[in-house]
Amino acid sequence: MPPRSIRIPVLVALLGSVLGLYFAATSSLDYAAHLDRGVHDLHCSIVPGAAATAKSEACRAAMYSPYSAIFKSSLWGGVPIGLFALGAFTFFFAFALYLWKVDGAASRFVRRFFAALSVTPLLVSLGMFVIALTELGALCLTCVGIYISSILLAVGGLLVLRGSAEAPAQFGLPSRSFLWAIVLLDALGIVTILPALTYAATAPDHAERLKGCGAIHIAPEPKHALLPIKGDNPIKKVLFFEDPLCPTCRGFHSRLRVEGVLENMDAEVVLFPLDSECNWMLGEPLHPGACIVSRALLCAAEPKVALDWVFDHQTELAEAGKASDKKLEALLAKHFGARLKECMGSAKTKQRLNGHLHYAAENSVPLATPQMYLGTERVCDEDTDIGLSYTLKHLAPELFHD
Repeated sequence: MPPRSIRIPVLVALLGSVLGLYFAATSSLDYAAHLDRGVHDLHCSIVPGAAATAKSEACRAAMYSPYSAIFKSSLWGGVPIGLFALGAFTFFFAFALYLWKVDGAASRFVRRFFAALSVTPLLVSLGMFVIALTELGALCLTCVGIYISSILLAVGGLLVLRGSAEAPAQFGLPSRSFLWAIVLLDALGIVTILPALTYAATAPDHAERLKGCGAIHIAPEPKHALLPIKGDNPIKKVLFFEDPLCPTCRGFHSRLRVEGVLENMDAEVVLFPLDSECNWMLGEPLHPGACIVSRALLCAAEPKVALDWVFDHQTELAEAGKASDKKLEALLAKHFGARLKECMGSAKTKQRLNGHLHYAAENSVPLATPQMYLGTERVCDEDTDIGLSYTLKHLAPELFHD
């Protein structure tokens, strides 16, 4: 009786490996594109060749998070996780091709070992899936592509086990099977880490590029009445220029919190709403309602807590701001209390916000948010995303001390 063919399950595993290679390569190329310290679109799609869309913001959040790469404090941007996936799926593609060629003649040992190894990418994907939901609150579609690829690979690998009892023994002695197991595990390890090792060995040194992006000429004083958001263990003077309805500002604060440095900052915020309703430097509003939310923050009893709440509810506030001032004011009053409306509309509050804008103009800061100044030195925009950990470790290492 001829051995049962295993080509259908192997085909499933091959499909998972090819898709995994595609999405791992796409993710790695997106990441690598940002290493030139520029701004680029993200592919972020489970459909090959699809154009970037608004959904790419989930991929951007994943890319900028501490979970997208390792050794971020040693290398600018770190070593992207996608490179490990690229190496692993390359190994499984080659292994599946071998099984396709030998088909039913594959030994019991080879089938069982392939099945055991094929679930490892799925286990890693499950871990990353949990992180994406619990820590990032969003699913990167390119990452979803890798999750699907891992499922297909695992399903194909486990189906290869069918009929393995009737498969030829080969290898003979258990000791020889053990040696082959060591060889295959070593091969998986080497192929998996090789792309990452190659990248780490050739990564450029960014240390000399971290400075020269500007400075504060007029230091903040009590008369400027900036918004204090001092951490619980303030050991470093930091100045932010931020728009409360700026999604990039929200993401930036989230990264600082995850890095564990926000609580070590003796920080003040210059409210810099990109809204022409109060910002005379703009011809039209980029974030309608940002002036109202800024005045609400100036009226809040606990500015740090209030800013966190605004960032947590930013999408809802932004939609209300686009709808009408009344709707936005009602939403703010519901959380902060009815007396907030009176405070927001007072001449004193409007004058204080105008002072923030004048302070920005007097320092000739760029018309953009977020901006961060360590002491008086401005952190380059490109160093506030995937290079944030590296930049802070070099320019303000004391922030990482408990």
